[in-house]
Amino acid sequence: MTPLIHIDRTAGLEVPDDGQFRRWISAALEGAQTRVDVDATLEVSIRINNVEEMADLNQHYRHKAGPTNVLAFPAALPEAVACNLIGDIVICAPVVIEEAQQQHKTPLHHWAHITVHGLLHLLGFDHVDDEDAQQMESLEIAILRHLGLPNPYLCTSPATLHQEP
Repeated sequence: MTPLIHIDRTAGLEVPDDGQFRRWISAALEGAQTRVDVDATLEVSIRINNVEEMADLNQHYRHKAGPTNVLAFPAALPEAVACNLIGDIVICAPVVIEEAQQQHKTPLHHWAHITVHGLLHLLGFDHVDDEDAQQMESLEIAILRHLGLPNPYLCTSPATLHQEP
């Protein structure tokens, strides 16, 4: 599966390259095959932003003060619109980098986790209750393992993860 990925970056932020985001999104789509049409060319938009922009989005859509690491906005298109856009992922670069340091992870590993996490939200996964959280976390761990990356929940606190709008 080769998704179409549109990436928009705020100038001046250090972020992974487009190829890395494509790899992570592709792995997440393959890992969540039960929720996607594997024959469709799916589209995802990724916006990498700064603290100020993310704080504004978090306040507007979640009514929470301050920035968060990732927000996911599933596409809500009418059935008559022929489009394979599954939604937008917004990632706050400074928060991801700070969390990686706090959680003793490499920044690239945390970027991968946050990208996969956001994509799974676009596909309808959530962590509002314990059962849903367990399912989502297990899938994240499996996807990241497939990418050759460690379990992202070792060395993390549940409080560091966000809730989508």
